[in-house]
Amino acid sequence: MKGLVIRNTGSWYTVQTDDGRWIDSKIKGVFRLKGIRTTNPVAVGDRVEIVENQEGTAFITKIEERKNYIIRRASNLSKQAHIIAANIDQAMLIVTVNYPVTTTIFIDRFLATAEAYRIPVRLVFNKIDRYNEDDKEYLQGLITLYTTIGYPCSTVCALSQEGMEALKAELKGKITLLSGHSGVGKSTLINQLVPGIGLRTGEISEYHNKGMHTTTFSEMIALPEGGYLIDTPGIKGFGTIDMEEAEVSHYFPEIFKMAANCRFGNCTHRHEPGCAVLEAVKEHLISESRYKSYLNILEDKDESKYREEY
Repeated sequence: MKGLVIRNTGSWYTVQTDDGRWIDSKIKGVFRLKGIRTTNPVAVGDRVEIVENQEGTAFITKIEERKNYIIRRASNLSKQAHIIAANIDQAMLIVTVNYPVTTTIFIDRFLATAEAYRIPVRLVFNKIDRYNEDDKEYLQGLITLYTTIGYPCSTVCALSQEGMEALKAELKGKITLLSGHSGVGKSTLINQLVPGIGLRTGEISEYHNKGMHTTTFSEMIALPEGGYLIDTPGIKGFGTIDMEEAEVSHYFPEIFKMAANCRFGNCTHRHEPGCAVLEAVKEHLISESRYKSYLNILEDKDESKYREEY
């Protein structure tokens, strides 16, 4: 029997069978993903084969080939990967410039990972009703930066529903991964997009200006207009994995474009003479924040550790 994995609680997977039933399932056998050790060999969005048992549950016996997937480093100092989702059409990174702050390093790590797995990303800037003039100016700067590179951006207010109709149009008929820090308003957005679902929403810690986790597992949610949202737990940092040092620049489109003009083919864009990327940063053709994010990922490769600053 075949089905779609729509929920992952850590130890159990909920599979929606092709005939419409939901069956709690566990893994049978060992699944490996290109030799990468993963904390969850089966992910939300996977198409699987299951065998039912007498208890009314089932074993997952096979994962069908994935169209794509997106992973991040599982935890601090870990060399294991965590598969966030599989078989997705697009990702939306929910960003808040305040309440809580989403850093450009976090944004760029997510974008670079999505580039590595060929997943289109839209940046969705939430809580626009709460920003003061400085926040709004910074927000506009970010939108200009990322749209210039080629990443579409949306601005929304989940509470007042400003910008929500345009967002719904981008979601219709697609499988969309929602990601972002805890507290950026993913659950509130989903409650507006899927009336009656009633996801729990959390408060922001005023002391730390950080969100508290309200989603504790990944889940696919059917949209009324067609398509699915994949809701994921809020993440603190985004550790890259399975990137070769020489490939990191490929996942920054504007750096990759400029790198064609470097004097040396194996230029790392850090100190080499005749580096077109360094010159472009100096001339503000590549933003300093994006270049800093590029270097930050390279530091992962040098130190083999998961950095806390993003």
